[in-house]
Amino acid sequence: MELTDYLTIVRKRWVSIVLVTVLALAGAIALSLISQPTYQASSQVFVSVSSAGTASDLLQGSAYSQNQVKSYTDLVTSPRVLAPVIEKLGLGVTPEVLAKSVTADSPLNTVLINITVTSTVPKSASDIANAIAESLGTQVAELEKPSSGAASPVKVSTVRTASVPLVAASPKKVRNAALGLVLGLLLGFGIAVLREILDTKVRNEADVHKVTETSIIGTVHYDPDAPDHPLIVQTSPQSHRAESFRRLRTNLQFIDIADHPKTIVVTSSLPGEGKSTTSINLAITLADAGARVVLVDADLRRPSVAEYMGLEGEVGLTTVLIGRAAVLDVVQPWGNGQLHVLPSGQVPPNPSELLGSRSMVNLLEKLTQLYDIVLIDTPPLLPVTDAAILSKLTGGALLVVGADKLQRHQLADAMGSLETVGARVLGLVLNRVAKASSDSYMYYDYSSDAASTGKKRKKKARSTPAVGREPRPPAHTGSRRAVTRPDQTHEVSSARPAPRSEVDDPMSDLFPPIEPQRTSVWPGERMNGGTKEEWPSRQA
Repeated sequence: MELTDYLTIVRKRWVSIVLVTVLALAGAIALSLISQPTYQASSQVFVSVSSAGTASDLLQGSAYSQNQVKSYTDLVTSPRVLAPVIEKLGLGVTPEVLAKSVTADSPLNTVLINITVTSTVPKSASDIANAIAESLGTQVAELEKPSSGAASPVKVSTVRTASVPLVAASPKKVRNAALGLVLGLLLGFGIAVLREILDTKVRNEADVHKVTETSIIGTVHYDPDAPDHPLIVQTSPQSHRAESFRRLRTNLQFIDIADHPKTIVVTSSLPGEGKSTTSINLAITLADAGARVVLVDADLRRPSVAEYMGLEGEVGLTTVLIGRAAVLDVVQPWGNGQLHVLPSGQVPPNPSELLGSRSMVNLLEKLTQLYDIVLIDTPPLLPVTDAAILSKLTGGALLVVGADKLQRHQLADAMGSLETVGARVLGLVLNRVAKASSDSYMYYDYSSDAASTGKKRKKKARSTPAVGREPRPPAHTGSRRAVTRPDQTHEVSSARPAPRSEVDDPMSDLFPPIEPQRTSVWPGERMNGGTKEEWPSRQA
């Protein structure tokens, strides 16, 4: 990881770093407050050796003293020295217990010994330190006494007596607080780096590029109001999410300009990433651009297109595939008439077999002849193989990637399943991306009635028909109803449909005819061009 990566981690997870630091600092302060204060008192002794007074004797005595100081230092905590101190002061403890609160050291190249005693009572610390210094001198004199009975040549003299300490030696509150602050920062940063390493969720474009080099052709930001308004392009056409789908439509036109894919599978890795809403909104934007679009709900596991669009879904794709209805009898126009919807129909027991059958291949060929663009909403790639099967039969697949919905290895598995069957991946659509504060300029609403539009959206229920949406058709009764077919041509004298009295079919007011459109219209080309005479003859 580079420095910029660490800075990114700090910027991304600064809240957790600050929280861990505050907790560590508070813990250090709390520990200092609840700890019992202890006091230290120190005495110092000097070790000397008696000599005849000549220079040689003095040098030998000094060398002998330095050699013996280490032994005398260890002698300080021995029972021989501490037992008399316990008896003298009436401490009521064993020498082993007292030794735990006593330390002794000797500065390098000196004959001095420092004796330090730690106690919770200041007066006891000084008394014990002075008593040990006195006891050490007595014991050394006895140990170094010659066998002849003469006086010991080694003398241990107290050169500094211990005074009663006025300030507690521990806890050191300032030091503990500083250590808590430093350790908290290190611990918080370490946890943040560990979380970043272990976090494999896909959240942004950088995470996607760690898995695949496939282009991201669309980014749709997260909107908490989206579940209540899935058809955002229709219910709020001037919203920012609606513009995101228009950008997706625009980017889609630059994919293989010489050979625009006419059949496109829209899928995802896991359920809940937004593939169905992406399919529907993309279909609406393509139809608004002038293309004749058919949206096929090929999710035969959990179909949702008919529910979202307020259409009858009991008769549809499965009905056509088993030969009980013709496709032109079950497609349902929606919106401005440029968009037709083929619902899923009843859920079959063998979805994969139906979607991979010869009947499905023939149906796709027929839809390609009748429409400019065929969008196919399919199940997720990882749970089932339906999407992989259809991706091989079509012009390519759009993979919807839901931010915070899947792990990087799951995205890699989904891409691998498409590569295994040799499917063409047209691009990725990154959905539910969190809005960054640096991208706030992207969310400026250019509409004149933005405020009123936002208020209206909050009041609308999910089941409320969208502006311009066709009424829900009656339930299928088994009889063939007259539906405007995309291969029929109509004489259109004005933008308004003919009155009911002038139309032979009594249901035609529910399904307005498709206005003449130039064939193979693709977003970015001339819209609403051509006349009826320019249309090529299309056979059903």
